[in-house]
Amino acid sequence: MTNAKKIIEIAYNNNGYVTTKQIKNANISTVELTRLVKQNKLERISRGYYALVNTFCDDYYKYQLKSKNCVFSHATALYLYDLSDRTPLYFDMTVPYGYNGSLRQDKNVVLHYVKREFLNLGLTTIDSPFGMKIKTYDIERTICDIIKARKHMDKEIFTKALQRYSKMKGKDLLKLMEYAKKLNIEKKVIEYMEVLL
Repeated sequence: MTNAKKIIEIAYNNNGYVTTKQIKNANISTVELTRLVKQNKLERISRGYYALVNTFCDDYYKYQLKSKNCVFSHATALYLYDLSDRTPLYFDMTVPYGYNGSLRQDKNVVLHYVKREFLNLGLTTIDSPFGMKIKTYDIERTICDIIKARKHMDKEIFTKALQRYSKMKGKDLLKLMEYAKKLNIEKKVIEYMEVLL
């Protein structure tokens, strides 16, 4: 079997993705990856990450690979948690201030900026709709984010998400208030929760 075929096989066994680390572990020169990109058999997603061309790829996972500092958030996170029925038209992603990566030019992504100290607040890993592990914020952080960005949110998505959250059995109001305090929106969160609960 040629090295090119071995790389394709590794990618098939990894849901269509292959990394330079996997290639090095298989004792294959990374030059082969460049050749496969030139032959239009692989697409370079970001440094060290590649995907098979013309096979189904999980866009959530693909966008996740483009930056280690990005987190799915806002309306996208609402959809992932079933707090919104509306399939997002673009990916809401949170990045730290000063982010200078490729996602800034991507028309399928809306970036939200936070201080680096808040980037990991409420960070968790869940399965994408296609079963790949992706980073997003937990439900309480997501609720705080949409309340903070309420003026820029679709009113219907915003209202339905808060209503659904208020009826959730596993909601954690203590955690919600802890996040709200850190994000300096405690007063607004209390207002909305008092109306809903």
